[in-house]
Amino acid sequence: MGVALAFVLSAAYGAGSQFLGARLPWGHDVASLSAPWLVLAFLAGSTQRTPRRAALLGLGCTAAALVGYWLMTDSPVEGASYTLASARGFFVSNAAVVLGGLVTGPLLGWLGQGWRTRRALTGALICAVALCLEPLARRAPLGELHYLGHGYVVTTPIDSRTVVLAEVAAGVLFAGATVLVRHYRQGVRPGD
Repeated sequence: MGVALAFVLSAAYGAGSQFLGARLPWGHDVASLSAPWLVLAFLAGSTQRTPRRAALLGLGCTAAALVGYWLMTDSPVEGASYTLASARGFFVSNAAVVLGGLVTGPLLGWLGQGWRTRRALTGALICAVALCLEPLARRAPLGELHYLGHGYVVTTPIDSRTVVLAEVAAGVLFAGATVLVRHYRQGVRPGD
């Protein structure tokens, strides 16, 4: 996969996530999901032959998705406009997400490359577990988090039962698919 195509697809994912969030009754739940962003970096990394390129592509795709999300958030489509103040406000209010992406993007990209070259299950299972447990984690009563001089509510439960079931199902399918692919690539058939 070409790097430019990976960045474009990642930006489209981020923009699409925000677009759905503003238009569908359950869209805000989809737009606020975190685990799919890990899968994005993992899949980007799984296209690379070397760990360094995979980590860089995981970081780049995470950044491109975040920029796509921001571009849609502040776009005329959303009734907003691009200004320096709105960009600053977006990135300051999402500082934890940006900082998290600086860690998870390269890490999951690197783990994706490990999946490609060695069929290492660690990264795939991290993604699957994140998908399956995010609905539960989002209900944890963590209170308020203070950083950069602002207070942010940490608990944001997923309200849509459909979104919860879809995310958990995606996690189970992701885990199952990676285990099956690993077994078939190693010449082991289920039940052997």
